[in-house]
Amino acid sequence: MAEWVNAQVKEVKNWTDALFSLRVHAPIDTFTAGQFAKLALEIDGERVQRAYSYVNAPSDPLLEFYLVTVPEGKLSPRLQALKPGDNVMVTKEAAGFFVLDEIPPCKTLWMLATGTAIGPYLSILQQGEGLDRFDHIVLVHAVRYAADLSYLPLMQSLQQIYNGKLRIQTVVSRENATGSLTGRVPALIESGELERAVGLPIEPESGHIMLCGNPQMVRDTQQLLKETRDMRKHLKRKPGHITSEHYW
Repeated sequence: MAEWVNAQVKEVKNWTDALFSLRVHAPIDTFTAGQFAKLALEIDGERVQRAYSYVNAPSDPLLEFYLVTVPEGKLSPRLQALKPGDNVMVTKEAAGFFVLDEIPPCKTLWMLATGTAIGPYLSILQQGEGLDRFDHIVLVHAVRYAADLSYLPLMQSLQQIYNGKLRIQTVVSRENATGSLTGRVPALIESGELERAVGLPIEPESGHIMLCGNPQMVRDTQQLLKETRDMRKHLKRKPGHITSEHYW
């Protein structure tokens, strides 16, 4: 049974009409970068809860979550309507195995995300621990419109901090945007366009793929990598090349 604690809202930042970040302060247990918690509100006598990944590094005292508002949803519109000083419930203990400790040795770590699933990668990169063992890290953020690239300035600042180790590629599916590839992630891998843009190959000999986001993107990319690159899902009992997390 999850233990819940009260979190005090410090900031609600609206990036677009549908995308927002929630920053709160709460007495939670220490978590590992890449993990998630559950947020909840009492609505009509019912505790309505959803899982959201931490965006902040575990060392940051302010907890940050990146959310999309589902207009007909029970919880997300109410979370977006919160004001500083309001309270929201959060699970004291984090969960999830989408963490660096689960990643086998490799030279190039690919971090592929759609939408709000960029969160766990930002937590991992801001924490900065356990990344020395990779020669290259590639962060790919795929969204529908360029305006949805909420954390691009943070991504670019992280790129400067990592001084050549971190490569960033944005992908926009529904419009052309300067500096971004156009299309869906699986198609850009299949055509080789993503690798050409980044300047590194996706191959089982040197790389490991982390996939987080839209379940359809995750499934399609896994299937494509299996069929065209001989890459398989990573399991503890059977090491592989792909670690994934569906984001809803």
